[in-house]
Amino acid sequence: MKPKLLLLVASLPLLFFSCVSSKKFKTAQADYATLQDKYKTLEGDLSDCSTEKGTLSRQKEDLERQLAMQNTKIKDLNSQIDFLKANNSQALKQLEDLSVISASQAESIKKSMDNIGAKDAYIQTLQQQMARKDSLNMALVMNLKGAVGNLDDEDINIKVDKGVVYVDISDKLLFTTGKYEVTSKAKTVLGKVAAVLKNQPDIEFMVEGHTDNVPYRSGVLLDNWDLSVKRATAVVRILQKEYGLDPARMAAAGRGEYKPLADNGSKDGRASNRRTRIVILPQLDQFFKLLETPKN
Repeated sequence: MKPKLLLLVASLPLLFFSCVSSKKFKTAQADYATLQDKYKTLEGDLSDCSTEKGTLSRQKEDLERQLAMQNTKIKDLNSQIDFLKANNSQALKQLEDLSVISASQAESIKKSMDNIGAKDAYIQTLQQQMARKDSLNMALVMNLKGAVGNLDDEDINIKVDKGVVYVDISDKLLFTTGKYEVTSKAKTVLGKVAAVLKNQPDIEFMVEGHTDNVPYRSGVLLDNWDLSVKRATAVVRILQKEYGLDPARMAAAGRGEYKPLADNGSKDGRASNRRTRIVILPQLDQFFKLLETPKN
């Protein structure tokens, strides 16, 4: 009995050590799995941040290019003004030195030069107003892009062209084929656009419906022109009734197939042409006031 007892006593530490090591190993495995999950989460967050950083970088580059173009235009206009003023001053001095003109004629020319100075100030004011308008338009575009979020470019496109802001929404996002009832998914997008427009109470806009050139042959509507008008009015009614936009600020128009963006000869071209466009209208009354002849 004694040898067996001694053997049992000698093996107890080994059994105890084996149990403790197994527990530590399982704990380490659990910790490792937790760290793996955290690593995958952080890796996903890093990928999202990289994508967003790339988008913001491209938007920044676009703004910088447009700003550089505006600055170049202003610089060219100022150079032309300086050139004309220098030539006029030199010509007047030469005439006075040669005693070719009378005092009254010199005074008349002087007044004309003073008027050029007034025109110069007017042009500079106009340039400032145009630059301010461009800045406001770009801010509006950035607000719209931020509100709409990361939709594919083929679904929605927001841009500025010749001082006018355009929001193009694809047909597949807004309507089912041949219909003019707005989809529930599209209402979410329209709500985001409406929230931005609602914060700009002085802005007026027009909703345009566009189709491809495939003939429309169903329902009570006559053709694509009818369909484009119904789609435009459907969007306008949602903006008014569901999102509270003032109807006095809106207009609805149907362009049918007559303002295509791409060739209707291909499937992709027809898909590009089927769209609804929201046009942020320029405030022409305020702009024309800038063009009025300044009083002397």
